[in-house]
Amino acid sequence: MPTYEFEAMDGTGQQINDVVEAPSEEEAQATIRQMGYFVTKIAERKARAGAGRKKKGGRRKTFSIGRVKGKVLTTFTRQLSILQDAGLPLLRSLRILENQSRPGALKNSLIDVCDEIESGATLSEAMAKAPKAFDRLYVNMIKAGEAGGALEVILQRLAEFQERAQSLKRKVKGALVYPIVVVLFAISILTFIMLKIVPEFRKIFEEFEAELPPITEVLILVSNGLFHWWFLIPVIPISIWLFVKLICRFRQGRYGFHLFLIKMPVFGQLVEKNTVARTMRTLGTLVSSGVPILEALQITRETAGNYVFENLFGKVYESIREGESISQPMKENSRPGFHPMAMFFWFFFIAGPVGLLLYVLKMNQKIIDDMVVNMVDVGEETGELDTMLYKVADVYDEEVAVLTETLTSLMEPILIICLGCVVGFIVVALFMPLISLIQNLT
Repeated sequence: MPTYEFEAMDGTGQQINDVVEAPSEEEAQATIRQMGYFVTKIAERKARAGAGRKKKGGRRKTFSIGRVKGKVLTTFTRQLSILQDAGLPLLRSLRILENQSRPGALKNSLIDVCDEIESGATLSEAMAKAPKAFDRLYVNMIKAGEAGGALEVILQRLAEFQERAQSLKRKVKGALVYPIVVVLFAISILTFIMLKIVPEFRKIFEEFEAELPPITEVLILVSNGLFHWWFLIPVIPISIWLFVKLICRFRQGRYGFHLFLIKMPVFGQLVEKNTVARTMRTLGTLVSSGVPILEALQITRETAGNYVFENLFGKVYESIREGESISQPMKENSRPGFHPMAMFFWFFFIAGPVGLLLYVLKMNQKIIDDMVVNMVDVGEETGELDTMLYKVADVYDEEVAVLTETLTSLMEPILIICLGCVVGFIVVALFMPLISLIQNLT
């Protein structure tokens, strides 16, 4: 589509210099008049030499791997929202953001989006062809905004939704950084002690033929095993991770592992509440944006990130197709019940029989509280479903924040106590025979 450069005057007499796209000069002038400007000069912009070859050859793009990061996409959405709220043409806004983007997946996607819009596609259609940057949730919200003529409002809601999601993700990651660093540091120190310090003491005990207490024999046995099988330290966790990934490739295995995640001790509540908050906010954002309820449920199901909740929203989707409400099937399917793969993961990760006992006690606990079901029911009755879903998401976001702070504050003393017990065991095991040896020599 041709691009026309024009000079015009607005209602206050100020000169405006801008560009507009239109099939012909007459339509370009009509578009400019609709914008409230009086045209003084207009001319078609000539394509620069070699521009077509550059576009055709794809030289504007750079090599990139993977999807666009959530933080980058959130910043782009907020900036696009600001530009649209300021009244800039959509294509010009996208060009501005494309030019200021760093080389990568987002810049490549924006190039494709701009090219599609120049070819006559809508923004949602163009974004749908760039899945590395814009998922179904993003595209459908943009589509709803275009249909309702409220793209600026939808972009603001989408930016707020993404900012809340990123904020919650940062809180959870921040809570996990400290314990992970402490555990890795402790493992490194203990491995060094076992491989370097304990063997030296063992040589001393062997030279003096000292009689060793059982606690020292256990320590030396562990040190010898670690000395000969040290390579298993990275191999074991990597093997477990690959084993879980392999099982999760199957539907039943994925369901069992995700059910274990939301019911496991300590961190299970954090995973469960985080998932509830994210899915409720996603559904509320889609409903408030005018996306049909069936489409909104399908998108929420695909973006849940946990197969147990995907299964739940799938059943709610089928029930609504048959004419039921949302709250009733949500309540009926809130108890996952017994699942053999979940029992296997409890047995595998939580100390065998103890894990089986804990699983029997937890398997009938609800993954959706009655409060959530009742608030959804009230929202359906009053016609304010999106408002109620937002309130549920806010409540669970607050609970996730409180739980994260609580776990973080508890982790420090627990890790210190555990590390102190291990170091104390090593010290006692080494110095008991050493003291006895010194007394005999004296």
